[in-house]
Amino acid sequence: MNTIPSFGVGTFRLTGQTVIDSLRNALDVGYRAIDTAQIYGNEAEVGQAIAESGVKRSELFVTTKIWTDNYARAKLVPSLRESLAKLRTDQVDLTLIHWPAPGNGVALPEYMEALAEAKALGLTRRIGISNFNIELTEQAVAVVGKGEIATNQIELSPYLQNRTLTAFLEEQGIAVTSYMTLAYGKVLQDPVLARIADKHRATAAQVALAWALQLGYAVIPSSTRRENLASNLLARDLKLDADDMAQIAALERNGREVSPAGLSPAWD
Repeated sequence: MNTIPSFGVGTFRLTGQTVIDSLRNALDVGYRAIDTAQIYGNEAEVGQAIAESGVKRSELFVTTKIWTDNYARAKLVPSLRESLAKLRTDQVDLTLIHWPAPGNGVALPEYMEALAEAKALGLTRRIGISNFNIELTEQAVAVVGKGEIATNQIELSPYLQNRTLTAFLEEQGIAVTSYMTLAYGKVLQDPVLARIADKHRATAAQVALAWALQLGYAVIPSSTRRENLASNLLARDLKLDADDMAQIAALERNGREVSPAGLSPAWD
């Protein structure tokens, strides 16, 4: 199975100087994986932050995602070349199809073949998908071959545990990357997580991230504050016990935060 880093920093909703400052701090406190996307409008700033950080490109794992406007065979590879220019690199480590977008006029086999072509051209070391359900993941695997899809990046939090999909992905040897693990900050006020955090002298954010890590998922939380970036990273050292994990398992409520019309699949 393609290995991907278990802990990265996200850049969703961060633009301009904000994303440059966030990444400068993240790289400074020890992050080495960065997640961006064409639609975030911040690839150039991400590239600038990396260039100015002094961290060698070979030490970093950079992920970007192809936006729906660029799914057509004639557009995907050129759009990725543009992303590489903005990111100031010859190759990214991982490129994802951002949303399945079933209604946007480009069939899944076309964009998955174009994504595989981008890998064959050396523009990306690995390929993957984001926000795909079981059926569409199966279709994607059928196009590019078993073992080719490094990850499915999906919304996951204590309130949306996606157990059917994650069990399927594990069975297929496809790594799970969890985004929105803190549910737009809602977990920070959760009394169950607060109690577990007190027990471990941790924060609720650390508990939610540690929960995802212990289930074998990669996480990509973002923050504009250096202290939060550093604090989140400590989740790697937090070991939750079976009782903690059971209490968090009971928080499931299908609490999806992100489901844009026209882009989302029929969720499992």
